[in-house]
Amino acid sequence: MSARLVLLVALFVAALSAGAGAGTLRLATWHLELDRDGPGLLLRDLRRGGDPRIKAIAGLIAAVAPDVLVVQGVDYDHGLRALSALRDRIAEDGPYYSHLFALRPNTGWPTGLDMDGDGRRGGPRDAQGYGTFSGQGGMAILSRYPLDRDGARDFSAMLWRDLPGALLPRWPDGRPFPSQEAQAVQRLSSVGHWVVPLRLPSGSVSLMTFHATTPVFDGEEDRNGRRNHDEIRFWQRYLDGAFGNPPARRFVVIGDANLDPNAGEGRRGAIRALLADPRLRDPLPGRATVAWDETGPLRVSYILPSADLVVAGAGIHWPPEDAPDRAEAEAAGPHRLIWVDLTLD
Repeated sequence: MSARLVLLVALFVAALSAGAGAGTLRLATWHLELDRDGPGLLLRDLRRGGDPRIKAIAGLIAAVAPDVLVVQGVDYDHGLRALSALRDRIAEDGPYYSHLFALRPNTGWPTGLDMDGDGRRGGPRDAQGYGTFSGQGGMAILSRYPLDRDGARDFSAMLWRDLPGALLPRWPDGRPFPSQEAQAVQRLSSVGHWVVPLRLPSGSVSLMTFHATTPVFDGEEDRNGRRNHDEIRFWQRYLDGAFGNPPARRFVVIGDANLDPNAGEGRRGAIRALLADPRLRDPLPGRATVAWDETGPLRVSYILPSADLVVAGAGIHWPPEDAPDRAEAEAAGPHRLIWVDLTLD
């Protein structure tokens, strides 16, 4: 079967299923780690075909078949060509996502300053967010349902120092780390913070998505640990109304916080506070979402619906060792796809 015919079949199936409207909405998030070492390389690999990881990723997405998929670790380009190619590859095995959303991330965004205190400029850690080129390892939303682009809010340009109570790093003598000049331009988001309304027949659900920096790979100043803490804490300040009117109901915090509440390195108070916030539900308490060789299993990815939403089910797609698709899951990478089903009126 040709790729074009496969795509047409997927579009037809999507059209049949899109009328579900009221009922269950399946949300999923997954750190794909598909970022490449240079611009255009991910698009090249998607068009070329034959990459076993991409094949495994597409197969697992087909197995879970979420209505909305929030991904991290996908290179951003103008026109969303790589994301569109990924969407088309997924459609060969599973759902077709007719609605795509991605904004330029802070990864690789040059500052012209020494941002990590090593005395040099122009390195990947001197960008607004770690990256060897602008757009490396961005995030995106793929959806069967329309996304309200005009109503979306992008907080990615907000300065770190403008977060109330920001834990900005300092040198041992109390000076701003790495410099006052750097902190005057340093954004909070290492990748991005977005609030994107999802348009459903039953009304809107706001997707509050982000990808926080890793809390390690720094020095005694704990620049990454502090930034990770504040990137997570942003959501509670947002819900408090610190940055305009937040959604009053039907919202979901969804993405990669890069922090486990009970294990690994980092300032765990931020994620513990978010998980304990009475405005949110935690459908997957204590479940690992990644297994790195260096750390073992950790929980770093989250889907936290607002307390007014009804959770019908939740899971982490990680087949048992004797399951036929276990090898496919392992080939897809260390991160695991997590999903939550919501019952909507």
